[in-house]
Amino acid sequence: MKPVKTLRVPGFRGAGMSCGLKKSGKPDLALVVSDLPCVSEVVFTKNKVFAAPVAWGKALKGRISTLRGIVANSGNANACTGAEGLRAVRDTAAAACAALALPKDSLLVSSTGVIGVRMPFEKIVDAMPDLVGSLSPDGILPACDAIMTTDAFPKRGIRKVKVAGGTVTIGGIAKGAGMIAPNMGTMLGYLFTDASIAAGDLKRVFRDSVDRSFNRIVVDGDTSTNDTAAIFANGACGLPPLSGDDLEAFALALHDLLLDLALMIVRDGEGATRVVRIAVTGAKSDADAEKATRAVATSPLVKTMVAGADANWGRVIAAVGRAGIAMNQEKAEVSFAGEIVLKAGMVIDPKAEARAVPKIKKEAFEIRVDLGLGSGSHYVYFSDLTHAYIDCNAGYRS
Repeated sequence: MKPVKTLRVPGFRGAGMSCGLKKSGKPDLALVVSDLPCVSEVVFTKNKVFAAPVAWGKALKGRISTLRGIVANSGNANACTGAEGLRAVRDTAAAACAALALPKDSLLVSSTGVIGVRMPFEKIVDAMPDLVGSLSPDGILPACDAIMTTDAFPKRGIRKVKVAGGTVTIGGIAKGAGMIAPNMGTMLGYLFTDASIAAGDLKRVFRDSVDRSFNRIVVDGDTSTNDTAAIFANGACGLPPLSGDDLEAFALALHDLLLDLALMIVRDGEGATRVVRIAVTGAKSDADAEKATRAVATSPLVKTMVAGADANWGRVIAAVGRAGIAMNQEKAEVSFAGEIVLKAGMVIDPKAEARAVPKIKKEAFEIRVDLGLGSGSHYVYFSDLTHAYIDCNAGYRS
C-alpha cells in the first residue's frame, strides 16, 4: 500500500503550497479543480461539534451535487471559531472561485488542524493567485502533501477501470492519523474521476463505498470535528454515463481505492505498528455485531495487547461482553490469526494460543469472534496503541 508516485486524472488540475498557516513552513494550502462541470457528492462528520467549513458545506444543500473541486488547508481546523470562522470560509471560497473565474460556491472548503484557534484567512486569500497560477495536471500530489498534519506519509491512490468504449480513471487523496473513529468518512478524503455518471448513481456508490471503508476504521475512538469525504466526476472520458456492468465495475474499483486509503490511515495511526481486522459473526443482528466490533477496536486494553503481540483473548471477549448486546458467553468463540483460542463452552486451547503468538507479531492479522446466536456480522480495522501515540498527542498544540 505504498503511495503512488504519479496521480493524473483527466480534466483535473491541482496545486499545493505554503501560505504561512504552519509554523514549520511546510505546505498547508491545497487546491484541486476540474476544468469541466462536475457531478459531486459529499459526506460530512456526524460529530455535533463541527467546524465552520462543515457548517458552510452543509448549508450549500442542492449545490453540493455540482461542485468542481476543493480548496483545503492544514494547520488550523477553523473549528469552534464562531461567526468569524464562517466568514473565513466564505472569503476563502470567494477568493478561490474569483481567481478561477468560476461561479460563486463552486468549490468545497475544508480545514484540518488545531481546534479553537482563529483562522488567519487573510494568508489564504493573499496566496490564492499564486496557488491558482501553479495549477497543473500533476498537481494533485502536492495538494495531497498540503493537507497533511500528523501524517507520517501521504495517502493517495489511483485506479483504471475498463468500460465499454474505453477506460475511466479514479484518483484519491486522504489525510488522517489520529482522531479516527469516523462516523461518516475519514479526516479528509477526496476522490476525482473522469467518469460520466448520473448524480444519483454517484451518490449511491460513493456512500456505500464510504460506509464499507472509511466508516470501518478506528485509531483512537474519536470522531473529528472536520471529517469530510467527497467525490467529483467530470465526464472528461467522453463516454456515455456509466450503467449496468460498467457502473458495477466502477463501484468495485471505487471501493477498492477507498479501502486502500482507509487502511493507510489505520497503518499511520500516530505510532501504530500493527493493523487488525476485528470481525464479529453470529450476532443476533448486524447492529449488535457493529457494537461489538467497535467495543473491541476502541478498547485501550485490546489495543495495547496488540502492540505487545500478546494473545490475551480475555481482553477481547470482555470488551464484547460490555458492548450492550445479546450474548451467551457459553456459545462464543474467539480466534486470533485463524487459531481458535477460545471454543464454545468456554473451552480454552493453549496449543492454539501458542500457534497464534508468532502470527500476531506480524504487521496485520485478524481477530474473529463468533457469538453463535444468529446471522448478524460486522467488521472494522483498527490500529494498536503505543507510547508514540501519547508522545504525539500530549504536546500536539505545543
